[in-house]
Amino acid sequence: MFEIYKQGNNFSSNTNQAISIASSKNMGEKKAGKVIYSIYEVLYLLEKKKAILLARNKQILFNTLLKGKKDTWLNYLVFRDLRNKGYIPKTALKYGADFRIYENKKSHAPYLLFVLPESQKIKLNDLAGKTRIAHSTNKSLIIAIVDSEEDITYYQINWKKI
Repeated sequence: MFEIYKQGNNFSSNTNQAISIASSKNMGEKKAGKVIYSIYEVLYLLEKKKAILLARNKQILFNTLLKGKKDTWLNYLVFRDLRNKGYIPKTALKYGADFRIYENKKSHAPYLLFVLPESQKIKLNDLAGKTRIAHSTNKSLIIAIVDSEEDITYYQINWKKI
């Protein structure tokens, strides 16, 4: 088990184990001798008991990190499901999406993914906009719908020129 340090909204580790996991499992991004993590990667490592999270020398537990963050929880459910299925989800803020999805660590991300709770309606214009973003970046759009029982259904939407 290795340590991840939280400073503000940033998560990082400079341990040998963190660097090894970043290389072998594509968990985190190596930068300047340390590994930078998304909140979803941290939650995954905490849940799998691979790491502990520290802030100001105090341990932060899984549930404490999630407290009051329903959207983070839904996104984490999708992140965990994809990791467990062998995909590599990474945040996709620059695309305006929740995740970009890699099939392996040596390829480009062929998918952009948006997470929606089952209760949320989506307007056709919003769906068309998301599809256009995915198409313009040469990716397929995936919508992950999380229901009230936390089951996830994935819908792939492709652009078709006729």
